[in-house]
Amino acid sequence: MTPVRPWDAFTAAEAEVRAMVADTRWQALSLPDRAHVLAARILVTPDGDRWLFGSHARWHLHDPADGRWHLAPPPRGVRARQVGHPAAVLPDDVIPSGPDFHAEPGSTQAFIGPDVPADLTERLRVLLRASGLKSELDYPLTAFDEIFAADVPSTVAAVWGTIMWCAYAPAFDGNERLITVFGEYLRRSLPGDEWVRWLPAPPLLDLVTLVAERQRAGRPRAALRLAAVMADTAQILLSDTRFRPRALALLTMVEPMLRRPGPEDGLTDAEALRAVWLERCPRRLCRALLAETDPAAHFSHAVYDLVEALAFAPDPPMAAATFLADLSDSKGTLPARLDHRLRRAYEELDRAGLTGTSAGESTEPEGFPAGGRVLTRPAPAAEVAPPDRASAAAVLGAAYATGLAWGALTGARLPQSGLAGQSELVRRLIQERDDNHTHHT
Repeated sequence: MTPVRPWDAFTAAEAEVRAMVADTRWQALSLPDRAHVLAARILVTPDGDRWLFGSHARWHLHDPADGRWHLAPPPRGVRARQVGHPAAVLPDDVIPSGPDFHAEPGSTQAFIGPDVPADLTERLRVLLRASGLKSELDYPLTAFDEIFAADVPSTVAAVWGTIMWCAYAPAFDGNERLITVFGEYLRRSLPGDEWVRWLPAPPLLDLVTLVAERQRAGRPRAALRLAAVMADTAQILLSDTRFRPRALALLTMVEPMLRRPGPEDGLTDAEALRAVWLERCPRRLCRALLAETDPAAHFSHAVYDLVEALAFAPDPPMAAATFLADLSDSKGTLPARLDHRLRRAYEELDRAGLTGTSAGESTEPEGFPAGGRVLTRPAPAAEVAPPDRASAAAVLGAAYATGLAWGALTGARLPQSGLAGQSELVRRLIQERDDNHTHHT
């Protein structure tokens, strides 16, 4: 007999709000009316915290100090009861619009441990091989020139850029075939080491620049070919949930350009073309574009993903704080962006001198030298011990995505060898790889 899951107040409240937002009458309600029905379904836990299931189909936690609502996963299994809350003080940005509840589900897993499926990699290899046959004179490299050699055509860069832009967290096993197939085109070794390639997430503008330059040069057919390569790459990536949300968003932006004349025809300015693409994306996919449209909100969602990925930990906020402590925050702006539980945990680590500890870390596993350096990272305040490989990969991906989001928001640079807390997870994952470590990029 299948055991019955115990009743959970958060699960029940979430189901109730989802049903309301899915009702066709939701769209007819005014914002004040929506706020009223949501305010009646706020939960309070024994510690006094108030929780609201709201926009983006995610939970929001009320900060008693300043009244703000922060994105935060709830403590599942904790007793909670419904309480009244003034509807008038609910900010518009926590109230569901409707389409935001239909976001494409994805995965926070990094590409370390679980490999990219072989059939996906093979299809991309074939596309890359065909793209590499183009002439660099017809397709000059106008973006990603820090990655590829000068004689590489931009069609190759279009494949690479699409993969990296669509990846939730582009941290790849150094032996991942999806990366090694680019070896002959690379200008230099990729960031990281042979165990992990900590790769940057390019902005959409880099992809757009490839297309806009060809239009500016009076080569509209070449511009369409580059857009088609991006669409073909994104179509292949849809089958892996680590790529799917952003791949779907990119397809909605690019495919109309291939089917019929549109507002981008003749546009030669990359920023203007980028704006056209972003406007084309449907609202249900807006969360996939937050890195482009709202870096602060993107960081908040990444932190949410990180805490959620750490749900197995005895104290998820403290566990998440150990990863946040690795971020460079010379201006001291990070704590104000966190909910009060995370903020307390982070400040506890800060008082103990455990923040900003990544400078001397590498991703070398146990038993391998660390390039002659002595690793000096203090012992973590909370041990993070994922129960299985999938959980470890999810935490690693969420932690790296959070670091990238913080860098995009503040300009802080991430060390090429990865952040310290992430390296601890790498040591575990390299023992549970899908393949043998035999060659590197």
